[in-house]
Amino acid sequence: MADRYEVVVVGAGIHGAGIAQAVAAAGHSVLVLEQYDAAAQGSSSRSSKLIHGGLRYLESGEFHLVRECLRERAILLRNAPHLVDLVRFHIPVDSNTRRRPWLLALGLRVYSLFSWKPFHRVPRGSWVQLDGLRRERLDAVFSYYDAQTDDAQLTHSVLASARSLGAEVITGAEFTQARLETGEVEVNYQKNGTANRVRTCILVNAAGAWVNHVLQKVSDSSGAPVPTHDIELVQGTHIVVPGHLSHPYYLEAPQDGRAVFVVPWKDNIMVGTTEQRYQGDPAEVAPTSPEIDYLLQIYNHYFGHDFTGDDVIDVFAGLRVLPGGAGDASGKSRETHIHLNDAHQPRVVSIYGGKLTSYRATAEKLLRRISRVLPEATPRANTRSLELPLVD
Repeated sequence: MADRYEVVVVGAGIHGAGIAQAVAAAGHSVLVLEQYDAAAQGSSSRSSKLIHGGLRYLESGEFHLVRECLRERAILLRNAPHLVDLVRFHIPVDSNTRRRPWLLALGLRVYSLFSWKPFHRVPRGSWVQLDGLRRERLDAVFSYYDAQTDDAQLTHSVLASARSLGAEVITGAEFTQARLETGEVEVNYQKNGTANRVRTCILVNAAGAWVNHVLQKVSDSSGAPVPTHDIELVQGTHIVVPGHLSHPYYLEAPQDGRAVFVVPWKDNIMVGTTEQRYQGDPAEVAPTSPEIDYLLQIYNHYFGHDFTGDDVIDVFAGLRVLPGGAGDASGKSRETHIHLNDAHQPRVVSIYGGKLTSYRATAEKLLRRISRVLPEATPRANTRSLELPLVD
């Protein structure tokens, strides 16, 4: 192990893995420090397991975000067909659905233009094949294409790709402190109770929900802390119930009109997600009883079951990082924000937010922004065409 790297990344979730891959592919030395004993132990294993463009982002006018995610979906389908599956989703519209068929058809038409994948209005005669979906109040059913993955397995695969390109990864490494010095950053961490120190040109903070926790341990050459940014942590819970689905479903929650997915998952059915403000230690995030009841009500409403909490096989919660300030979480931008401590000579770069689908694009953007302070290097690969390995 070296004592100096061109880039040190804190966090081995999907964004930390993607940045390590991009940096190593560009020919630079990179070290990843992960607090847990394995990668993808935070939100990168607690998502909705979807590689998608974000159909609902069309409502908020985030067309560029949808286009970017659909482009990245196509790249992943090409580079990781063993990890990412293109599947047909269904959207039922009943008499109480707030988004009427004409509006959904309009949104799906735009979505299909961006993705080059068609959508369809499912004929009434085929509704009987829709996994027991209640039909007495149905006005219409649409189908469109998006993709599914195992988020943790995808993260491990990206990290394995980074390693194959020369990246080093240390798990069980607690980041303790960093200090900006002239032309470099001194990074301190503990591993098995032993203090360690490395130096780097750039420190990348890809700690997810811990992003501000990491920044609070970074100081400039005078000892002053590097500024943090106002964020809101939003808890998203998923439940797993028994059953079989032939297709995933994109549903509108009858309680509040939110988008909720019901998808096949490991021979059962996964339902999620919720959006609830969270305060406290990100390591202690846990599903709540009201969230579980909320998701059960949605599933029972559409599929005519009477599931209760006793029927839930599994439940898990993750955290999203959204901009702080007033307003409901559902109305806040899902853009990924890359913050530099200095726009001209960055030494500390922090990622706020981020989506599983667009991790590679985020890493590409970040690399462009720090390339001016990195030494020249000979690229080893292009992540746009780099096939991801199969990992256990």
